[in-house]
Amino acid sequence: MVASAIGLVIGCSASPSLAWWDGGHMQIAYVAYKQLDQPVKNKVDVLLRLNPDYPKWTAGITDPKTAKLHAFVHAATWADDIKTKEYNYTRDRGDSPTAGQNIGYADRNQHPYWHFKDIHFSPDGVEMPAPATVDLVTQLNLMLAALPAASGASDDVRSYDLVWILHLVGDAHQPLHGIGRFTRQIPNGDAGGNAEQVIPANGKPMALHAYWDSIFGGYVSPAGAIFDAEDKEGLDNRDVSDAAAKIADPLKWIEESAEVAKEYVYAAPVSLGKNPVLLTREYETNARNIALSRAALAAARLANVINNALR
Repeated sequence: MVASAIGLVIGCSASPSLAWWDGGHMQIAYVAYKQLDQPVKNKVDVLLRLNPDYPKWTAGITDPKTAKLHAFVHAATWADDIKTKEYNYTRDRGDSPTAGQNIGYADRNQHPYWHFKDIHFSPDGVEMPAPATVDLVTQLNLMLAALPAASGASDDVRSYDLVWILHLVGDAHQPLHGIGRFTRQIPNGDAGGNAEQVIPANGKPMALHAYWDSIFGGYVSPAGAIFDAEDKEGLDNRDVSDAAAKIADPLKWIEESAEVAKEYVYAAPVSLGKNPVLLTREYETNARNIALSRAALAAARLANVINNALR
């Protein structure tokens, strides 16, 4: 599957659209929503109404169908929203006693370590630490198991899990959310590309991770994300094979992301150190292609796991 996913990446054309920041997560959610069964859409909306931000997501929208769509699209950013001061959530650690809990909206922790699973690798033989015990894969598996009504989980927990699932499936397909690189120049690890600096075409240095996160743009409204996704070369017009869409194992998604990162994200001119490097046109074109391919795959898989859980 890794090889076929990489092949899909290379076969896509570049897009003018600006991923995994708000713009990317909302676009993934929109494309996934279009693939949900209608009864599933109704069940999803019932669960999303339990989120305290539902009134904000639907403010000023009078058409019920549009309100449901916009709530779903906006909900995909909630797991990032709770990192802001407005929410006053605690920035906890992955080794805390409550790191792996699944208790619903009573949980007032940010859980930043739920957003990734770093598969460690070193191109030059640096010693690497043991992997984390709580991460994107452990929590996503926990939440996917709780989402069906037959799981016995409360609606509060199922609602909380749904908004996290909307976000984490997208995160799992961002290549740098699946890898940590250790080199002689960065012996403590790059935290998924956060240690390296790159200079894109706009001339403004930024972390390699932020560069990849930003490909679909930053803050955007649901309407703006839908507009971008529907661009003729945008996310809604990307083909994903049925076989690829049906892969429902989050660990497989992360393994794919790690392989894509090794071959394409860390490709030249990205160096083994922290020194800022000027990205080439070829690198940036490939990055857009890869982002669109991975996000389209995320949307198809997100729809698949939600349909399977709530049918």
